[in-house]
Amino acid sequence: MVVRKLLHALTASAIAVLVVACGSVPAPRPDASSAPTAPSGRPSADYFVLDDPQHSREMVIFALGLIDTGYRFGGRNPDAGLDCSGMVSYIVEQISGRRLPHNAAQIADRTRPISLAVLKPGDLVFFNTMNRPYSHMGIYMGEGRFVHAPSSGGRVRVERLDSPYFRSRFDGARTLQTDS
Repeated sequence: MVVRKLLHALTASAIAVLVVACGSVPAPRPDASSAPTAPSGRPSADYFVLDDPQHSREMVIFALGLIDTGYRFGGRNPDAGLDCSGMVSYIVEQISGRRLPHNAAQIADRTRPISLAVLKPGDLVFFNTMNRPYSHMGIYMGEGRFVHAPSSGGRVRVERLDSPYFRSRFDGARTLQTDS
């Protein structure tokens, strides 16, 4: 198991170096707001922020190491399976030692909104996939792609933001970095 995780991490590192080097973003949907707002109007001083700017890059590398991990509703760790918010909160905790909630809407509420124009690898992307805002999420990896735990029976994988399915359900982007 340790060898498998190490092999996944090394493979993910190699992929991430190739992918993270350049990060272009697809054009936003016509109805996507360029002035993002937090779900609760939370003051920016209360947002969850990573201590080290390198943690965003590490999040992408870690997420790529989880590719093919099985989906499990409510899953919080790769051995048992992950759901979308469980994957994000697990990665953040492994990298920073700090915990985010295990709920996409609550994570959106606790992180700083950003526009697509400034989206960087390690930022979070949110989607309305269940007829409610912020019902799905993933980690942006650059070049218009993100890593997520898709749904029951699925596995952690990479998708494109500009795919017809995700483009029409895009709910916004958030960052775990300071505004400077």
